[in-house]
Amino acid sequence: GRNFECYAEDPELSARLTVAFVRGLQARGVGACVKHFVANDVEWERHRASAEMDERTLRELVLVPFEAAVCEAGAWTVMAAYNRLAGTHCTEHPRLLTDILRGEWNFDGAVISDWIATQSTAPSVMAGMDLEMPGPPRHYGAKIADAVKRGELTEAAVDACARRILALLAKTGALDAPRGIDAPEHAID
Repeated sequence: GRNFECYAEDPELSARLTVAFVRGLQARGVGACVKHFVANDVEWERHRASAEMDERTLRELVLVPFEAAVCEAGAWTVMAAYNRLAGTHCTEHPRLLTDILRGEWNFDGAVISDWIATQSTAPSVMAGMDLEMPGPPRHYGAKIADAVKRGELTEAAVDACARRILALLAKTGALDAPRGIDAPEHAID
């Protein structure tokens, strides 16, 4: 699984280490990205696997380090996991991203997908995911504009994503930095 990317199996120990790391990193103007939200415990069939657990397990074990990272340390970003939770992809899970993360924990940062974890356009945006990684986009980009035109997405939902990404860029100073030219002829093969 992904245990090599965890601080500890104990949720409280993991929470304490996470809070210290996030605070230290962000004190230097670098946004911490807390991953993998949530229950991303397998590599085999990671896009199709679904973590099934009761509410107590979710709240008392799995969510503890994430809640500490957001509520205590003020993490600027959270990375949505590849897997599903109770049958719904974490990248398009309204209960996780909207109800718990943004609602209960008052998270106002950016939610990004793990690499090629995004499975949809409108459902993921509506659930509260802001940025599909990596580029070029498979489900975002022009597909977001098309979903707005078709009435599957509201402009307000897209604007909320854009505001969160711009706020992250402002926090890191990226909006103040000199801009380079991102052109195909400058790419390294």
